[in-house]
Order: sequence, then structure tokens, then C-alpha cells
Amino acid sequence: MEQINARSMVDAAASAAATMTSGRPQVERRRRLSPAALAVTNQKVARAYSPIVIAGAVRLADFLVLSAVGIAVYFAYVVPLDGFVWEYIAAIFGMTLAAVICFQAADIYDIQVFRGHLGQMTRMLSSWAFVFLLFIGVSFFAKVGGEFSRLWLSAFFFLGLAALVCERLVVRTLVRRWAREGRLDRRTVIVGADENGERLVEALGEQDDTDIHVLGVFDDRNDDRAMDTCAGSPKLGKINDIVEFARRTRVDLVLFALPISAETRILEMLKKLWVLPVDIRLSAHTNKLRFRPRSYSYLGEVPTLDVFEAPITDWDLVMKWLFDHIVGGVVLLAALPVMALVALAIKLDSPGPVLFRQKRFGFNNERIDVFKFRSLYHHQADPTASKVVTKNDPRVTCVGRFIRKTSLDELPQLFNVVFKSNLSLVGPRPHAVLGKLQSQLFDEAVDGYFARHRVKPGITGWAQINGWRGEIDNEEKIQKRVEFDLYYIENWSALFDAYILLKTPIALMTKNENAY
Repeated sequence: MEQINARSMVDAAASAAATMTSGRPQVERRRRLSPAALAVTNQKVARAYSPIVIAGAVRLADFLVLSAVGIAVYFAYVVPLDGFVWEYIAAIFGMTLAAVICFQAADIYDIQVFRGHLGQMTRMLSSWAFVFLLFIGVSFFAKVGGEFSRLWLSAFFFLGLAALVCERLVVRTLVRRWAREGRLDRRTVIVGADENGERLVEALGEQDDTDIHVLGVFDDRNDDRAMDTCAGSPKLGKINDIVEFARRTRVDLVLFALPISAETRILEMLKKLWVLPVDIRLSAHTNKLRFRPRSYSYLGEVPTLDVFEAPITDWDLVMKWLFDHIVGGVVLLAALPVMALVALAIKLDSPGPVLFRQKRFGFNNERIDVFKFRSLYHHQADPTASKVVTKNDPRVTCVGRFIRKTSLDELPQLFNVVFKSNLSLVGPRPHAVLGKLQSQLFDEAVDGYFARHRVKPGITGWAQINGWRGEIDNEEKIQKRVEFDLYYIENWSALFDAYILLKTPIALMTKNENAY
């Protein structure tokens, strides 16, 4: 019963923060950080590389390298003597696939193994030799051993091994360089500047080859229970400072060192932090209560309970990048004639530039410049969108009314997708940084507003194809946008993106009553 209650408490904390059943999340304003926090944010931080993607790329490289070696030896030696035989090609791909599977079983596709030298080489040699022994055994019992050249088989073994060694030396060099640059680190902040926090920092630091880089600790208390440093990691500020801190520097993981019994404190903190695009976990290293091992995820030997995960990471991020650039490039080429006609119409309709740039919220609240066709008179342009365009707005040109109604004014954002990579084809629409509902900024009008910035914004989105686009003149419209955006983030898939993209032209024609 004790286990069930404790686990339920963690689930309730996560659920309450995600659904915002009580309280308000932190209103996003620039906070003044402590000197220690500013020193960390001023450090140059390299872009992170996903160990999961690196391991997958090495698997693919192994398959391609071994296949290329086998086929090259086959065409160089066997084909001139015996002609082309399909059985060799099948054997090459079968042995290569078996090699990748054996390498996986030997656990040599781990980012820490890539950093080593002797260990991965011996395991790779053993696995490669096992594949050939397996092939020889299978061909013997199938009575086809005489159909394969022994010289080809020997050359494939030794040249394949040499190619693997060379490839692993290159991977080892790259991984070590990326590790020195901090690209493989999980930049972590600890919540709880007390004895529990100190023990957690020590436990993380004692592990060999750890990728955890503790930036510092945060605490919501000012009394003597909050330490100035925890095992050498400085206290960087209060809980309310974490959001601003994560906006200014890369943070990958927020790790709570508080005991599970501190349910109320954890819940209040989660309401403030869940808007960040980071993993959030509760450390269980000091808790006397223990769950089954499968209930935990581990940071080395430190058990943790997952609360929130950063959306669209690892291979999902690669798939979305490819979708944006391949499909976006095709759409851009197809749209160029239409864009040329729109540009000509704007130029003939009113004086001024054809395009303009507007400041919008991007991923993790980054301010980005978004390209649009000019729809207002040039002398009345509003690059910060401080005044919402309304129905029959006199600032809108004749051509501007048409391109806004049909969303043709958004087409230049394809340049943001394909060339600048600060927009996606599909995602929450990027709102202007000074966008308002009456006299309130959007984040003041709706709870959880900044959680929609946990992913890259898009040209179209789930909210838009469901009719929530155009003018925002009441609280329901901005609340519905946020609601649909959060649904998209939590349920993202490549097929979901494709569905939204295909539905967009229909939605533009049938659900445009709010577009002025």
C-alpha cells in the first residue's frame, strides 16, 4: 500500500502540473539572475548531439561499410571468373545484417564504448569472427559451401575487419572531440540545496564516464537549510529563476533531490517548470521507499522517476527535420510562381517593400524573425504586432485583405523552414512577442501559454486546421489555441504532421471566418 500511495503521488504531481488544475504557472518575464547563474549563462555552449542518433548512425555506417567491402571484393574477384551470381549478394547482405545484430548483442553501440579503444575492438573482432563461423556452419549443413569462393570469403573477412577498425577509429576521434566540446553532456540542474542535494551531486560525480554535467543547484528556501554549495556545485538561485536560466543557456535535465514526501513543494515547483522543453525527474537515491526496478529510469546507478520528458527528441527530431526540409523544399518550389504573382500584386497595389520581418516567439521562447508578405500600408506597418489586425482594419491594403484571408501572406515563411530552420512546416503558430488580448499579453490571459514553445513553431498547426486562426478578440480563442497546441505536442508523429499539412488547404477554404 505504501508503494502504491507513493507512486500515485508522483503521478498526481505530474498530472496536476500538466493539466493546470490549480494555480498559475510562472508568468514569463525577464528575471534578474544571480551572479553565479549569469556566469554559467555567459559560457559558450555547443549544440547537443543525441547519443541515440549517433549510435543509430554508427549501425548504419557498419552495414554500409561491410556491404560495400563484400560487394567490391565480389566484383573484383568472383564476377570476372564465374559471372554474376545473386547468391553472393544475398550472402553479403545476410552476413552484414547478422554482424550488426551481433555487434548490438555485444553491446558495442554505446556512446561510452565508442570513446574506448581496446575493449570495443576485441568485442568487434569476436562478433565478426562469429558471423563467419556461423555462415560456414550454415553453408556446410545446407550443402552449398562449395558454391562460394574461399578466397572471396577470406578477403571479405580481413578487409571487412580492417574497414571496421578504421571506421571505429574515426568514430572514436569524433566522439572524444564532441565530448570535449560538451556536445554529449546532459546539462543538469538540481532542485534542492540541502543534504539530499549534496548526496545526489556526489552520487552523480562518482560515476565513471558519466554524461551528467551538473550546472548548479536551485532551492525555494532562504533559511539555513539551503546550502550555498552542494558538493562543489553552486547555488544559482530560487525555483522561479530556473525558467529564465533555461531560456538563456542549454538545460537538458531538471533533477529533483527532494524526498517524495515533500509532495506539496514538488507539485508547486512542477507547475512552474513543466513549460520548459527539458526532461524533469525525481531522484529516488535517498528515498527509503523502493519500487520495482522497472519503475525507475537510471542515471548511471542513480534511480529516478520520470515526470516530464522533452518532446520530439532523438530520431523523432531527425524525422521532423527531414520532413521540414524535404517536403518544405518541394512546397517552396511549387509555391514560387504563386509567390511571384503575390509579390507583383503587392508592388502594384501600394508603395513599399514586398516582404517584412516580424519578431515572433520561437522554440524555448527564442525571439526569431519571421518573413511575411506585406499586407499593411508601409507607413502603418506594425513589425511587433502590438495592435491586432481587426475586421475592416484601415491599415490593410486591398491585396493585403485577400492574402490574409487566404493565408498567402504566410508563404515566405517557407524560407524560414528551408533555409533558416527556425520554423517547422507544422507546429504551434509563432505569435508576435507583443501579441495581446485586449490589454493583456497572451501569457497573462491563459495558463500554460509558454508550454506551446517546447517545440519549434510551424507555418500551420493543429489549432489552425480546427478553425482557431486569425484575430484573437476573446479569451476562448487564445485558450483553444493553447489547448490544441498542447495536444499536438503531446501526440506528435510524422503521420500527424502529414495529416495536418494535407488538411491545411481545405481548412483555409472552409474555416477562415476569423482571418482578416
